[in-house]
Amino acid sequence: MEEYYSKIIEAIGEDVTREGLVDTPKRAAKAFRFLNNGYEKTLEEVLNGAIFEADTEDMVIVKDIELYSLCEHHLLPFVGKCHIAYLPQGHVLGLSKLARIVDMYARRLQIQERLTKQIADAVETAVQAKGVAVVVEAKHMCMMMRGVEKQNSVMTTSVMTGIFRDEMSTRAEFLSLINR
Repeated sequence: MEEYYSKIIEAIGEDVTREGLVDTPKRAAKAFRFLNNGYEKTLEEVLNGAIFEADTEDMVIVKDIELYSLCEHHLLPFVGKCHIAYLPQGHVLGLSKLARIVDMYARRLQIQERLTKQIADAVETAVQAKGVAVVVEAKHMCMMMRGVEKQNSVMTTSVMTGIFRDEMSTRAEFLSLINR
């Protein structure tokens, strides 16, 4: 990967032997591997057995989980936050596991629409919830730094399953709680 970064740097007209760039290919390769380390993880590894019996059927919400991903079309970052809710059905997830699920899928080349669905599907699979709701809000550098160059645009995607899709009052409760 370092060799390819060297070629990219040279292709834009820079001198890869210049003092400030000598170690850049190595650093860029290391950063790119880190930014895409979600490919190295599975849902089972991320959950690590942290699924617990619980007699609650009330909504569980974790708001404002920050996320960092790379747009698969331009390899530019998109950054934002994720809100997740689920209605347990005998089992709940360890709190940090929701954030870890977000990271696992965000740390891959992505489009926001797929990311949102992957998160919802993973939570549903993990706890067999009555329903899952996921909202992702993100700013995309591919839209801010190039192309239309719109600095204040935010893309919002949502996936609702089960009771969140079927019962408007449950969906409305979730949306009102994340927008406080």
